Amino acid sequence: MIITRERFNQGMTYDDYKAQMSRNRDRLEENERTLELAPEDVRFFAELAEPLHVLVITEDWCGDAIANLPILGRLAAVSGRLDIRIFLRDQNPDLMDQYLNQGVHRSIPVFAFFDTHFQPIGHWIERPALISEMQGKMLADLYRTDPAFAGIAPGTSLAVMPEAARGRLMQAFAAFRAETRSIADREVIRELRELLARSLAGEER
Repeated sequence: MIITRERFNQGMTYDDYKAQMSRNRDRLEENERTLELAPEDVRFFAELAEPLHVLVITEDWCGDAIANLPILGRLAAVSGRLDIRIFLRDQNPDLMDQYLNQGVHRSIPVFAFFDTHFQPIGHWIERPALISEMQGKMLADLYRTDPAFAGIAPGTSLAVMPEAARGRLMQAFAAFRAETRSIADREVIRELRELLARSLAGEER
């Protein structure tokens, strides 16, 4: 499916999305307020040769979205070069299925960039590669050492996980996010910059 201007404009603006959130808005806005942007990163986005359209797919229950969408929102605000429209994943399968993680997973958030003519530039999914690697190691250690996970296979859905294990897992994710926040934020921006620089320089999209 080709993303048209008409389809793109059906999405919510960043402010409209925040206004309709039924959970985690306080966390998202706190992440937005406390984000530290380096001057060179602000300059990169402010000096883009043309404004870019950014199609975002997300949901307000997703931890990666609560962490990473505010970065895009702030970059848009300070640069004036990113036109964001947001779509809810579960209400827009036609969009989500174009950006499956590894061709299988409906991972969010998705940031899909388009030029002024709605030609695709590239897309970014979920979280930085470095953070995925670090998170994988954290989870492996947790399952191996924490008694709450005895007999529970890694990757077990939270919906069927015993309450004690589910609580420990949520605590572990919160602690991991707090410990890696500055690294994660920098990696999101670095990966977005690399994606745009590579694509806009005429390399393979």
